[in-house]
Amino acid sequence: MAAARPPSSCFVLQILLLVVNFNLSLPYVLKKCSVCYEENPSADMALDCANRKIENVPKDIPKDAVSLNLNNNWMQKINGGDFSGMSKLRILDLTSNQIAQVDEGSFIDLMFLQTLCMGNNKLNVLMSNMFQGLSNLTVLFLNNNGIQVIHPTAFQFLTSLQTLDLGNNRLRQITDIQPILQLPQITMLGLKCNSFTSFETKDLLLNQSSNLKELDISGDSLTIFSISTPVFPYLQKIEISMCFCYKDLQWEIPDKQFLRNISYLYLGRSIFSFEGITKVLESLDSLHHLRLEALKMHVYEGLLSTICKIPTLRKLDLFNSHIKNLPVKLALCSQLTALDVRKSDVDELAQGSLGSMKHLQSLNVCDNQLKQVPHDVRSLRSIEILNLNYNYILELTCEDFENTTQLRELYLKRNRISQVDYCVFLNLESLKLLDLSFNQLMTFENNIFLPQLEILNINHNEIAFLEILDFLGFQSLKQLDLGTTFFDGMTQRSFHKVNKQENNISSRDRIWELKLLENLTIELNPRNLFSSLQTNYSRDIVVFKSMKRYTAICNIFCFPHQLADIHRAMTYLENFTAVNVFIEAPSIDMFWFNPDLKSVTFIETDFSEAGPELFLPIPNLHSLELSKCNISSLDFLVEANLTALRFLKLTDNELSVINDTVFKSFPSLTYLDLDNNPFTCNCSNARFIQWVKNNKQTQVVNAHQYKCSSSVDKGESLLLEFDVHLCWDDGRFFYFISSTCLVVLTLLTSFIYNFLWWHLTYTFHLFLAYFYDSQRRKKEVLHRFDAFVSYNVHDEGWVYREMLPVLEGEQGWRLCLHHRDFQPGKPIIENITDAIYGSRKTICVISRSYLQSEWCSREIQMASFRLFDEQKDVLILLFLEEIPARHLSPYYRMRKLVKKRTYLSWPQAAEHPGVFWQNVQRALQAGDSENTDLLIGPAGW
Repeated sequence: MAAARPPSSCFVLQILLLVVNFNLSLPYVLKKCSVCYEENPSADMALDCANRKIENVPKDIPKDAVSLNLNNNWMQKINGGDFSGMSKLRILDLTSNQIAQVDEGSFIDLMFLQTLCMGNNKLNVLMSNMFQGLSNLTVLFLNNNGIQVIHPTAFQFLTSLQTLDLGNNRLRQITDIQPILQLPQITMLGLKCNSFTSFETKDLLLNQSSNLKELDISGDSLTIFSISTPVFPYLQKIEISMCFCYKDLQWEIPDKQFLRNISYLYLGRSIFSFEGITKVLESLDSLHHLRLEALKMHVYEGLLSTICKIPTLRKLDLFNSHIKNLPVKLALCSQLTALDVRKSDVDELAQGSLGSMKHLQSLNVCDNQLKQVPHDVRSLRSIEILNLNYNYILELTCEDFENTTQLRELYLKRNRISQVDYCVFLNLESLKLLDLSFNQLMTFENNIFLPQLEILNINHNEIAFLEILDFLGFQSLKQLDLGTTFFDGMTQRSFHKVNKQENNISSRDRIWELKLLENLTIELNPRNLFSSLQTNYSRDIVVFKSMKRYTAICNIFCFPHQLADIHRAMTYLENFTAVNVFIEAPSIDMFWFNPDLKSVTFIETDFSEAGPELFLPIPNLHSLELSKCNISSLDFLVEANLTALRFLKLTDNELSVINDTVFKSFPSLTYLDLDNNPFTCNCSNARFIQWVKNNKQTQVVNAHQYKCSSSVDKGESLLLEFDVHLCWDDGRFFYFISSTCLVVLTLLTSFIYNFLWWHLTYTFHLFLAYFYDSQRRKKEVLHRFDAFVSYNVHDEGWVYREMLPVLEGEQGWRLCLHHRDFQPGKPIIENITDAIYGSRKTICVISRSYLQSEWCSREIQMASFRLFDEQKDVLILLFLEEIPARHLSPYYRMRKLVKKRTYLSWPQAAEHPGVFWQNVQRALQAGDSENTDLLIGPAGW
């Protein structure tokens, strides 16, 4: 075979370009802010950066936030690029900082901002281009800033502004607000507690009337309020009061038409004399809602006749007025639909004071000193809302609500009621809300019937013994807050009887079901613990199928089994909360009957020995809180397979070291709170620290405030301030060894590639040949040729002239010749392998040129490998020249074969060629037995 042209031995160095695809989004953990958690993952992003001692707007705020709360920080200035790129922002709260300057164009990127709160800052001057870019702003709060100067064009960009609060500033001239009144969409303007001495419309030079509807012009310096020009044709609401002191105000409205649309008026702190208020009221023809605050009692008594004569008046507020007893004259206001006398020291409503109010729908007497339900309530047949919270009512009588059949909401919170008889609510068939919390109830009657009641709160009472049967009359109940009460027969009673056959229940059982109840809160009272343990062994069974939210709270110590059965019946439960109810993790079967649970909270429960089995029945869990639960490892949560979990709160636990791979078990996690855990600031948390800083999906809330329980410098430090590079430096020797090995491996690879490449290639194909032959033997595949002829190109003439005519022409053998039978385009070594193992025999035509050929050497080596591997007669050596044995020494494999076996010599057969070819024929005809001579020598021919 012709000598092969090996490929170039040059070492080609290929440089791999690492293409880094930079993500412009910032890590999800923020240094000074947290992303408000939303149950809906697709909800808009809201950021909470309040109360963080921030001095500048954080640079790591995500650009796609729609709400940003920077309230109560230490910022002194808003710079030009602070909100760059935040085009989606809708709400920005900068309240209670120390902002004294806003650079021009600071808000230029906030083209869709709708609400801007900048109250309680130090903005003394509003510059001309301060609000540039805020063309869609509708609400602006600038109260409590000490503003003294407003540039005439300061509000020129606020073309959509509707509400503006400039209260508690230092504005002195009404002309300062003239540009504001010209805004096309402005409807509400707050100017409370400024330094205006007068508010007179004759000083305003407006091109057109304003669209203003609400105006608050309260202030201690104000002496004159005058509307003498038709600049406020749409004004509906006016608030005028003193901020701190009491003084008279001059009211000048020469034409009642200027205030023809006023429907709401708020007057406070005795800004007018009796005559002054009378004059004000007489100037209004469409007053619907009047609020009088902190006026003297004699003023009220004198005004009532005037007030009650206003035919359009429907709502009257006498807030914080210290009037003690409502005068009977109030009965003159028979047209009222709402009366509010909150916080007015009322200890009695005189009989007859409310009796004439046949249209009264809402009565608020909360935060007073009433000792009983006012007698006149009995005659309020149209009353719908009655608020008696924060009084001193001792009891409810059967006559209190006998005629209030339209009552829908009844508030009796924080009184001193100790008993409720069934007759009290006998006629309240329309009642939907009843609040009896924070009273002194000892019992709760079980025959109260309120068929429309949806919300019941008896939280914080002294009820020692309670049965579900007590609520049999509340068929429409949706929300129940039982507070500090205990149950007997809790799991045996319920509200509505259901078909027994449908539930496959014995006839001895009685089934009751809460059809509409969705929200149940129980706060267990340890003082009544033992009386509550009296178990009712009846056969009644409760079913809470409609329950969606269940909260159980125990202040000191409780028995979990008290709540177990009732909880199991809530087959549609979505939200479960237990605070200090369980001493240790509950039994593994607790949630077997609650497959729809989406939120679970355990607080003050020992989960140190918890296993994953508890959470396995609720694979759709979205929110999990385990606070104050002695958790030191998260392995049990990993094994619980909570793939849908999005919210995880593990505050106040014992987590010191966290493996970052833990969170790979929560592919949906977006919110993680690990506050107040004793983190160890060393290399054991290095991976976790990196994960917190770099992950783009899970927000680790307030991670930059996590403190270390122990640190390298023994001082107080923060977890994320730990230098993780120290951990990598500790492995310097390892990295040195690794680098050294890499260099040596590179050099070795280069050497092998340049000098041993073909040897390795040959060895590889030799292995393939062995494998190929083994497979052929297993499959017993037939050979394509009788013999493969291995020869050098210099001997090609002899092969075609002498060998082929005899072996193929006369004897009929099928020979494989590389120039004729090799597959074009196929690698040479593969063609050689296929030829040797695809033929029964291999004939090597040996000459000096053959021995000097590299590829011929490869062929005979491969053939000899097959010879000694199979131990069969597969090799025939034909010498075309006499080659002494000493000349074969450099070719150790050839010399070894010649010494071991005989061979055919063409020079010796010159006189008898026929015998030579007969010996070749005998060699080709030889079988494959192991005892067959492998080589045919001169003695044979």
